[in-house]
Amino acid sequence: MKRFAPILLAIGVLWSTASQALDLEQRRAGAMLQRMCARCHAVGRMGASPNELAPPFRYLGENKLYDPDFMQRLQDGYSSIHRAMPTARFGRDDAEAVVSYLRAIQESRRSK
Repeated sequence: MKRFAPILLAIGVLWSTASQALDLEQRRAGAMLQRMCARCHAVGRMGASPNELAPPFRYLGENKLYDPDFMQRLQDGYSSIHRAMPTARFGRDDAEAVVSYLRAIQESRRSK
């Protein structure tokens, strides 16, 4: 058992470090969405959107967030048919962080 202790410790440290990095990435993406989108959308796990026509991001749905085209649209410039919505363009790392954040906050409308 003693010879496995260093391995288990290393696995625990790596797991903790990866978890903290993901948490930091998601917080960064949440802050980015807050700056860019919160004027109209609820960007967190709770609250109503300031613009009643703008859906809360926690209801985007897994179909959209697991669609490979969605990540590419974020990089190319995501926009909507709504004229008031500006085009949002993200670099690859930011697009990945945004998708990770959005996946983490998803909530089913039926769970309310």
